[in-house]
Amino acid sequence: MMISRRGMLGGIAGLAASTLPVMGKDFWGQRLANAPRDFLFGYGSLINGPSRTSTSGRPVPAIAARISGSFGYVRSWASRFTPREGAAGFTALGIRPRMPGEEAYSINGVIFPVKDEAELAAFDAREGGYNRVELDQAHVEAVDWEGLPRVGKIWIYVPKNSDGKGPADLQYPDVNFPLVQSYIDVVLQGSLEEGPDFARELIETTLDWSPFWLDDRPIARRAWADTPNSGAIDRLLATVEPAASQFRNRLYPELYAARHLMGKAGAR
Repeated sequence: MMISRRGMLGGIAGLAASTLPVMGKDFWGQRLANAPRDFLFGYGSLINGPSRTSTSGRPVPAIAARISGSFGYVRSWASRFTPREGAAGFTALGIRPRMPGEEAYSINGVIFPVKDEAELAAFDAREGGYNRVELDQAHVEAVDWEGLPRVGKIWIYVPKNSDGKGPADLQYPDVNFPLVQSYIDVVLQGSLEEGPDFARELIETTLDWSPFWLDDRPIARRAWADTPNSGAIDRLLATVEPAASQFRNRLYPELYAARHLMGKAGAR
């Protein structure tokens, strides 16, 4: 077979080119310019993805995590919330200092990134009854395959009436600020996204459940028609302590009024 001089020279040139070193660049250790530097630890309604989106305006990914009991706080129904002036209030989840002699409990939740200062300010405004406090990462662990952020700060919201100065003046549920099932549903729907064991852990590590418990679901007597996972949520609440001991006190609005509000009004 005859090979032309031009073909031979081309082959030699190609062989020579293939032996030259490939010029590239090593990006190991470099972070993206827009990588987040602030992260929030959500232990209540912020566990719920759609609830986070309602504040951020964008889907916000999260990783399941846990705070050690050595942090010195416990999750508690001890943060009163009034949606707007003149509206009925309720008691939301917060964290409070551990009482003398009280056992240390871990707190499970999620960690998610905050895009920028504007988004962080939006979450601060949402959590207006709380102070944002930096978490020491020594108290935090990831509980699934994802790892914790390697750089940046992790923040947690602490109720303003429980900012580390002591457990005085805590605002537990009462007749006017009950537990409300719609809020509990948001928390447990988010928890169930991480699995039933995660949701069970949340109930087991939440203190100060109350007999003042209002079933305010939109269709409370047919909850399955309007509230996703209502059956799974109710089974957890009815069987997992310490919620189970108070679950029997959950009442529909008219029964709640008859038991707690009418008697109170008649006593005036």
